[in-house]
Amino acid sequence: RGLGDVYKRQHLEQINMIRIDIDRWEEILITITRNKTRSLLTAFGVFWGIFMLVALMGGSQGMQDMLASQFDGFATNSGFMGTNQTSKAYKGFRKGRWWDLENKDVERVRRAIPEIDVVTPTIAKWGMTALYKENKINCTLKGVYPEYTNIEEPVIVQGRFINMVDVKERRKVCVIGKRIHETLFPKGDNPCGKFLSINGIYYQIIGISTTAGNMSLQGNALTSITIPFTTIQQNYNFGQKIQLLCYTAKPGYSISEIEKKVDKVIKQAHLIHPDDKQALVTVNAEAMFSMIDNLFKGIKILSWMVGLGTLLAGAIGVSNIMMVTVKERTTEIGIRRAIGAKPRDIMNQILSESMVLTIIAGMSGICFAVFILQMMEIGTAHSDTPAHFQISFWMAIGACILLMILGTLAGLAPAYRAMAIKPIEAIRDE
Repeated sequence: RGLGDVYKRQHLEQINMIRIDIDRWEEILITITRNKTRSLLTAFGVFWGIFMLVALMGGSQGMQDMLASQFDGFATNSGFMGTNQTSKAYKGFRKGRWWDLENKDVERVRRAIPEIDVVTPTIAKWGMTALYKENKINCTLKGVYPEYTNIEEPVIVQGRFINMVDVKERRKVCVIGKRIHETLFPKGDNPCGKFLSINGIYYQIIGISTTAGNMSLQGNALTSITIPFTTIQQNYNFGQKIQLLCYTAKPGYSISEIEKKVDKVIKQAHLIHPDDKQALVTVNAEAMFSMIDNLFKGIKILSWMVGLGTLLAGAIGVSNIMMVTVKERTTEIGIRRAIGAKPRDIMNQILSESMVLTIIAGMSGICFAVFILQMMEIGTAHSDTPAHFQISFWMAIGACILLMILGTLAGLAPAYRAMAIKPIEAIRDE
């Protein structure tokens, strides 16, 4: 019998706790919906703040992915060097002299600079016409060594790329770009083994490259045809000349440091004034990629600042409205205190109302932002530059935690004000 009374009493206590919790949530709902217009306008500040934060973060990530896809397969630790007119007279040579890089420069640079990982020359001819049966297309003809894949990695979907046997034997073979294949072979046939004509010279197709980045050297990869370097030198009377010297740095070394050494070696070999800034044209891809990374870091920081600032403004709005609510409920709070409510109970009630309003508005903002980002991702899914606009799972969790913190902070000042209300003053105020 004694145990039965204990269980019965515990059961009644649990029912009372549940009833109290239900009453509490009903009170929160009634308080929030008492003035619908005011609650909606207050919630909109939080909604818009978290929407801006999530949308800006997801949007910046998508933009970064789209830009990165333009450089896909391109070596970020690479540098390039070409020639220009000299601007200074030197050792009997006049100012304004035209000069060319040559095959020997590749070996000179390779021997003199051990920090270089790969060094390879390239030649290109623009305005060429490729012809297969009745189909033709304007294209760029590029001559490269197999090592060029360390600079711009081709995506070979059929066949193969240029190899050293092709280079040594000066074979008339070629690798065609994606648009070349689509134009000359509109039915999607396998072109490998077939011959196409490039300005009257026939080349056998050995592969198809679908590289689509916009960082292609000496012409767009989509409309380029690649042949062995020695073949282009022989067929188009380049002799020992090369147009561009490409190189990559070994791990731990900077292209900016290597660039100065390459500059010195080339100028000494071709009798160019050491202080001539015009004679050599250099491109530092490493510095360019670093600049782009810094740009997107700045965009992300700006996104956080704008989003957090807007969200903080919304939280301040919630705090102001809760202060007004506490003022309106002065008598109610005083009566509660008079019948035995503890200050902690009053504080928990006000904090709960603030957190519920903030979390409902914030979660709505997150859902809407995710929906917009998903639409953007679907819109770019079938384009040449697909991107991932969605935020990560942990970023979403972080946004939820941030909402809870802001909801608590927004309710602290109103809660302390409510705790300070004395029953006598509340009744006198009434």
